[in-house]
Amino acid sequence: MNFKRLGTVGAIAIAGTILLSSCAANEGTDTEAPVSDLSGTINGVGASSQGAAQEAWAVGFQTANTGVTINYAPEGSGAGREAFIAGGIGFAGTDSSLSDEEIAGGFAGCVADSGYVEVPVYISPIAVIFNVEGVDALNLDAATLASIFKGDIKSWDDEAIVALNPDATLPSAPITAVHRSDDSGTTKNFADYLGKVAPEIWTEEAADAFPYGGEAAAKTAGVVSAVTNGVNTIGYADASAAGDLGVASIKVGEEFVAYTAEAAAAVVEGSPLVEGRDATDLAIKLDRNTTDASQYPLVLVSYAIACQEYTEEGTGELVKAYLEYITSEEGQAVAADAAGAAPLSAEYSAKVAEALAVIE
Repeated sequence: MNFKRLGTVGAIAIAGTILLSSCAANEGTDTEAPVSDLSGTINGVGASSQGAAQEAWAVGFQTANTGVTINYAPEGSGAGREAFIAGGIGFAGTDSSLSDEEIAGGFAGCVADSGYVEVPVYISPIAVIFNVEGVDALNLDAATLASIFKGDIKSWDDEAIVALNPDATLPSAPITAVHRSDDSGTTKNFADYLGKVAPEIWTEEAADAFPYGGEAAAKTAGVVSAVTNGVNTIGYADASAAGDLGVASIKVGEEFVAYTAEAAAAVVEGSPLVEGRDATDLAIKLDRNTTDASQYPLVLVSYAIACQEYTEEGTGELVKAYLEYITSEEGQAVAADAAGAAPLSAEYSAKVAEALAVIE
């Protein structure tokens, strides 16, 4: 199946970089996707946080549906939304939900006035990763974290960091804070957390672009590489990519909390949907200011965006089947195994299934 040509030069370039595809189609998987006689190709672009999960989802779906090829390019949330808006891909993955302006502008690949679907598919903590000489554990509150990434705190032995880590031997060394260079939903979620919990310090509005200076690296892999290979470094990334790096605990209420999938799921469960959206838009307004230490508020909810009705015949059937799989109990188990993601709750799963049912 051929997808509609992309409407912009940038989107064409993105489509040419699709990475995760049918090479894994015949590999084994522990979780069975629904078997059908579907055939064709689905192209997706978007959040790099979803990369590991999308690769595992593609294996599961293609194993059960051998006539289907799933391509997903983890080019970043902004790139995914741009390509979907231009009409060049079947679905987008994004850690940053659609803005009102993007919704108002319409989607070239969707039948006019048919609407869109935006559903959560991947819930994960954002890890504050660090590589500091002689430091194995690190506690940070939102104000200190904001000051580090804004550039106001410049040395690891700053009194604010020392006060939070009295038992650590912090070096008298410059801090290298690494942020995403590309438009990133992970950045927007990180900035949203800092802006909500430490608004007196983090004064810029949350956006996909990082608002301050410092060292920049492309995509999740670039940030992780820069922190790993640098000296006295700190960064932020989807927790699935943290690897063997040190990971800071953040202050929630009166306690310092390490990330877990369960704690990430708990804060999502306690957060409302964004108001004023259509019934098929399940964007979540996360409660960053929770003081419940069983919750981890530095979390991202990553979405899939699709059309209710596609201009390209047959696309809707494939996209609907794939998104139903990845948001099913089986698909969410695959993401948990492959990337440590937190599964959707039963309540959200029901809402997602209802939203996806309209795709045709």
